Amino acid sequence: MTIPAFRDQRELPDDDRYFSGLRDDDASRQGWDGPSLPPWPDQQQPQPQYDQARYDQQQYAQPQYGQPYAAPDSHRRGDIVVSSETDPTGWKAGSGVPIRDERPPGESTSGNRLFTVLLFFSGLATSVALWLFNTQAGAISDTATMMIAAGRVTGLIGGYLLFIQLLMMSRVSWLEEWVGSRDLLRWHRWLGTSLLTFVVAHIVFIVYGYALTAGTGVVEQGWTVITTFPEMISATIATGLLVFIALISIRFIRNILNYELWHLIHLSSYAVLLLGYGHQIAAGADMSGRFASVFWPALGCITIAALFWGRIVEPLWLNARHRFSVAEVVGEGANTFSIYIEGKRLDKLPVQAGQFMRWRFLTANGWWQSHPFSLSAAPNPQWLRLTVTIAGGHTRKLATMRPGTPIWAEGPFGTFTAERRTRRRALLIAGGSGIAPIRALLEDMPPDTIVIYRASRPDELVFRTELEDLAEQRDAWVRYIVGGRNDPGPRRLFTPDGLRGLVPDVNRRDVYLCGPPGLVDAAVDTLKQLDVPDSQLHLDPFEF
Repeated sequence: MTIPAFRDQRELPDDDRYFSGLRDDDASRQGWDGPSLPPWPDQQQPQPQYDQARYDQQQYAQPQYGQPYAAPDSHRRGDIVVSSETDPTGWKAGSGVPIRDERPPGESTSGNRLFTVLLFFSGLATSVALWLFNTQAGAISDTATMMIAAGRVTGLIGGYLLFIQLLMMSRVSWLEEWVGSRDLLRWHRWLGTSLLTFVVAHIVFIVYGYALTAGTGVVEQGWTVITTFPEMISATIATGLLVFIALISIRFIRNILNYELWHLIHLSSYAVLLLGYGHQIAAGADMSGRFASVFWPALGCITIAALFWGRIVEPLWLNARHRFSVAEVVGEGANTFSIYIEGKRLDKLPVQAGQFMRWRFLTANGWWQSHPFSLSAAPNPQWLRLTVTIAGGHTRKLATMRPGTPIWAEGPFGTFTAERRTRRRALLIAGGSGIAPIRALLEDMPPDTIVIYRASRPDELVFRTELEDLAEQRDAWVRYIVGGRNDPGPRRLFTPDGLRGLVPDVNRRDVYLCGPPGLVDAAVDTLKQLDVPDSQLHLDPFEF
């Protein structure tokens, strides 16, 4: 299969000679030809044709450090910009962008979110109402009965939150399209903390209330509850699993664990439902009754059906229909490569630029691992492209895959797409490997889109030629911010004055962010200071 793509960027025409110093001594520079990395794929494929005259007219020459810049070219689509103490914008090299009249915003999903929130709280109120309607007047007469009542209410809320948590983990496509992956992730984190809090409160209130009633100690009563009440052993195991999952989800601990191990442990939350549901039915005083006998089984059936559909049916159908396999692995730069994927009926694949899928490459040592990778080019009927930065043993082995390697995929996921725009213009901010979905998104963005690409070194800039060609085709602008985090330009970037200098109308644009957590957090803080509404911020979470 011939991939009509941009090949090894070290071999592409370098009209601005910016990277000439990096290419003069390939033998001394560690790269794909070094002993620690796999060899480059065959470079005998035909190279893309370039209009040399057009590039010559653009005068891409970059001055050496310490030399003055030439007058900025108003038609230049891609510039490495640096901070300036004299320019009114605070930047050198083409920072000014024309501002045009605003058009009415597009469709927003805020109505979907509001409806989903109302539906959630309606279900929550219904679960609490089951206790209220099942409790006679005067039943709460002392501290013991008050503690038991609080234990029953917190138990009902905890049971309801567990079902909702699993429903959000089901990966059914309609739920993500309706709500959005960013909101699902935020709700998942918030509900996880709330679920643990209510389950622990349920245990404390019930044990303490029974201890007051029986006139025994709390520890003794707790042991009595575990050993004599029905289905309490399984409920105790479920609680232990829930606490363990909460602990490994703390960011510090999660960063230490291997991703696959963390993900596998996280999936044990399904066992929490199975182990805890028996306790709810056997010991739950508010689980029976005319309405409760319908509400709880219906909620359980909906959750199990969504899990079965999203985790089993949809992946089976996707892979049986498209039969993905590796077409070619192509080097893109230092420690970065692209995987081209072929398959059947790719024109029917419901994926958009900016979305990600979970990919399981069925090799001898990698079949058991699946990882989320975004498309780095808009989908087309011939191939899909993923771009990977080597970050460990698994990604390093992916660079050595042979054509024809079968792939198991799940998805697509994410609402990091152009159709989620609410304004006429857009700002795309990328850092590191986050350039992959940003580069794909640029193909679907409107004119006057601005791309800000943050990198530590010039040789880390991937897709530079593609970005500038796309900018020419789509009347967009690309700005490269290169240097260490303490250099003047990068330090100025995520300040209100710095970002406004590059993008004067930033608060009237949709902003798409993808990159390391530090970069995304700094960008979001700055955008908030510039009064960019939350509805105009689009992030690319990978957790689901």
